[in-house]
Amino acid sequence: MKDILEEIIAWKRKELEQQKYDLPAKELYAIVDRIMSNGIEQHSMHESLENSPYGIIAEFKRKSPSKGWIKEEGRADVIPASYAQNGASAISILTDEKFFGGNLDFIKKSRPTVSIPILRKDFIIDEYQLFQARRIGADAVLLIAANLAVEQAKSLAYTAHQLGLEVLLEMHSEEELDYAELDVDMLGINNRNLGTFHTDVQNSFALADRLPKEKVHVSESGISNPETIKQLRKAGFRGFLMGEHFMKAANPGLALKEFIEELK
Repeated sequence: MKDILEEIIAWKRKELEQQKYDLPAKELYAIVDRIMSNGIEQHSMHESLENSPYGIIAEFKRKSPSKGWIKEEGRADVIPASYAQNGASAISILTDEKFFGGNLDFIKKSRPTVSIPILRKDFIIDEYQLFQARRIGADAVLLIAANLAVEQAKSLAYTAHQLGLEVLLEMHSEEELDYAELDVDMLGINNRNLGTFHTDVQNSFALADRLPKEKVHVSESGISNPETIKQLRKAGFRGFLMGEHFMKAANPGLALKEFIEELK
């Protein structure tokens, strides 16, 4: 089976070349410097998860490489706001266009509509993408161990913090647990293998005890049952990233509200 992650990263490098041509790094960095000098408040994602009794990170995800379009007509100025109104602790927004139907503008459109943290979910391999995230209004970024060397992840996490962005570091396997020692704000266990896209929520349970206790733990992907979240909370997780379960519903915000009612 073709490794989907390798295909995504190869495309991401080409995409970055074009983005840097359209907006040179020097210009982007100057824009972000002006934004930061204005003192615009950032929202802490790890604090939001720690303080929430539910910890749902509701994801705006219109498409999947393995399943195709989930909600092609989904609007970034509507669904994230509905998530926020119906109990989400944070919002994850896919910004990868080719494989996930995302767009950088989706965060720009949703930012004025919500006052909870927004995570830029993408395949970040270059500090340029961190400056993009800060420019468009993200509060946190995802770094994926599977496509970053440890030193690269360490450097990107440092730059993210310099920009006022929190970091969710995602791991999938026991072999990637070395990344858990890095200076990041949240540690995620992805239940989906990014090479094959096979999903098994037991992955979070299997690795839970191996994570540093002082960090906020997040279980990602494959969650659709409130009972699963109750069990994951007992295992030490405080964040639960869910996308397809809500996005498949006619009204994602209402689906989230009903899910939280079952958690109570």
